[in-house]
Amino acid sequence: MGNDLNAEIQALLDPILESMGLSLWDLEFKKEGPRWLLRVYIERYAGGVTLNDCETVSRDLGTALDVENIINHAYVLEVSSPGLDRTLSKPEHYQRCIGSMVKIKTYQAIEGQKVLVGTLKGLEGDAVLLETKDGKIITLSRTNIAKASLEVVI
Repeated sequence: MGNDLNAEIQALLDPILESMGLSLWDLEFKKEGPRWLLRVYIERYAGGVTLNDCETVSRDLGTALDVENIINHAYVLEVSSPGLDRTLSKPEHYQRCIGSMVKIKTYQAIEGQKVLVGTLKGLEGDAVLLETKDGKIITLSRTNIAKASLEVVI
């Protein structure tokens, strides 16, 4: 139940999203407690995702999955927006969010801190560049990042 199944699901999902002017932010298929959960995060660059978008994608993807029968056991399908404080887990997430405020939690402390907030400046190979509020650039290895998410600025 690994990347091959995710790739098959994404192959069914991409044309549905494309026809609606949406794109895939992330896809998770995992066991949570006694049940399997297929969680799909969708986004639209201009205007955001509506409840109707989520319902349509859920219905269309559910139908396609039933027809293709690529998941041979019970599961729950959830479709939603990744939200304003979306998690950054892939290189393309970091690329899309350059210039945004982010909050990064690390496994190993950086200069005595495990939580860093700043402006995402870029991605170089496996390194994330973060500019702190005092203008200092910190280079973080993605392997040291426990969680990275957009910081909601109000």
